[in-house]
Amino acid sequence: MQTSKNILLVRPASFGFNVETASSNAFQTELKDGPGNLKEVILQEFDAFTAKLKSKGVNVFIIEDTKVPEKPDAIFPNNWISFHADGTLVLYPMFAPNRRLERREDIIDFVKEKFEIKKIIDLSKYENENRFLEGTGSIIFDHVNKIAYACLSPRTEKELFIELCKQINYKPVYFYSHDAKGQEIYHTNVMMCIGERYVVVCLESITDAKERKLVTDSFTSTGHQIIDITFDQVKNYGGNMLEVKTNDDMSILVMSQSAFDSLTPTQKSELGKYSELLPLPIKTIETIGGGSARCMIAEIFSKPKTV
Repeated sequence: MQTSKNILLVRPASFGFNVETASSNAFQTELKDGPGNLKEVILQEFDAFTAKLKSKGVNVFIIEDTKVPEKPDAIFPNNWISFHADGTLVLYPMFAPNRRLERREDIIDFVKEKFEIKKIIDLSKYENENRFLEGTGSIIFDHVNKIAYACLSPRTEKELFIELCKQINYKPVYFYSHDAKGQEIYHTNVMMCIGERYVVVCLESITDAKERKLVTDSFTSTGHQIIDITFDQVKNYGGNMLEVKTNDDMSILVMSQSAFDSLTPTQKSELGKYSELLPLPIKTIETIGGGSARCMIAEIFSKPKTV
């Protein structure tokens, strides 16, 4: 399966601008003159986000963030954990020390109660060596064809990426991606999204011609329609989307309202052939957090336990 009907989200308790991640995340913006009731605004955006997904028939499991210790980026669980169809659970090494606090045994136990977890690959030990690989922020999985894509950055180490791919038997495809100012793009999932039959990608960000050809040839070989987006669309989170399935097996492409508004009519039409486009207003979350709709979702591909 490329898409999941079951997703996990973390309702934030201490969301805010994370100074420990800002050096490598050009998408973060500190709102010094933001609304006084910032926490209320964040929760309103989050609750509306989850309510809309539930209304579409997606199985949404919501975990409440713990107030202590404070975790400004807990709303982005996809970076520290991933759940795979064969029952494998992967724990990832995180760049920022305060993000390592997001790894919670009770969340793992919650998923274990409802889904079959047969094996745990714990890469978090590499934090002690300053080696990082941040989940489905760093890695875009083509589960059907067993290919994994990653743009290398301070958050995504090549050797760790290759090591994980060997353990889960996926082919690694790695490259460098830069924004319009030449800065390395910190996470692959802001410049690429892979659905069942399409891929949204900013090809111009892959500045090395050989690497760009490697990536496009790989997409062509798997039969994905390539929908190319611009630097400006990346800046508006046009690459930070995620295809999910409803209980009726309908395909939905989850994205922020900012991402939707950045797409051209042609791009919307092409994507609409495959998925219902679902724009969700999370402007405050994505502005302060430097992550958008896809970052908020941890897919659960593990098999549900029978009652």
